[in-house]
Amino acid sequence: MSSSTISVDEFQALEQKVLQTVELIKKEREARAVAESERDAARTEAASLREKLATASGAQAEVESLNREREAVKLRVEKMLAQMDELL
Repeated sequence: MSSSTISVDEFQALEQKVLQTVELIKKEREARAVAESERDAARTEAASLREKLATASGAQAEVESLNREREAVKLRVEKMLAQMDELL
């Protein structure tokens, strides 16, 4: 049976690598938390924008409907004026 021994320098190097790995993992977790927070904020903003777009689309449809109605009223008034001219 051969027993392997680790020198103090090798142990310190290993310890340093473990500490670096722990720091790297902490930084990655923090970065992930920030990214998830930004993602959530972006989703909320996107939902708000979709809502505004739906409202704007509804308003656009209403404006188009009112324009058609206005044109119909205008034609009826012109027709009534032409009939009144014929009577005079």
